[in-house]
Amino acid sequence: MTPRGRLLLATACGLVIAGLVHIATVLLIPTLSESDALSRARTSETLDHAMRVHTLATGDTPSSAQPWLPIPDPAVAVGLCAYDLAEGPLRVAARTGPLMMSVAVHGRRGAFYAVTDQAAVRGALDLVILTRRQFDEVLANEDENEVSRDVRVVATDGQGFVVVRVIADLPSQRAAANEAVQAVSCTVDAGGDETKPGG
Repeated sequence: MTPRGRLLLATACGLVIAGLVHIATVLLIPTLSESDALSRARTSETLDHAMRVHTLATGDTPSSAQPWLPIPDPAVAVGLCAYDLAEGPLRVAARTGPLMMSVAVHGRRGAFYAVTDQAAVRGALDLVILTRRQFDEVLANEDENEVSRDVRVVATDGQGFVVVRVIADLPSQRAAANEAVQAVSCTVDAGGDETKPGG
């Protein structure tokens, strides 16, 4: 092989190795990061309601936000709740109103499901987040004559978090947006004992 051919081969090999290292590094960032969104969400975890992480300023109170959030939108109230499906399916229940609401479900690899208040049935939006095994067990135990209005979402990961956003178009709607976020409940589903993964 000529010197020029060896140089081209060495350059090509170097580029391939550098590319593989770069791709592996990018893919491992969520796994190796100690301060990823899920870890931070779990430290803010509360039971029976959505944790407000950004409230809008009203005439009486200033806005508030968790310090790890990026600069928040001054017209959007945000709440979140973390989940671990080993404890059972997670039920997210929200009452919709005049303000636009969105609910996004995130796993370790990012958001995998999102819905807005347009999907609400009679003013109620009920999501049940479960593993594939829990979903199969719920279907097996379900009464065929009973109609469920739940939106069932099969999670891509056993752990994740739900983000609720409510938009206040006008300053006078900010208090209502804060209340709408706080009213969202995130609880282990009542049927969770039946649908927990077995050992």
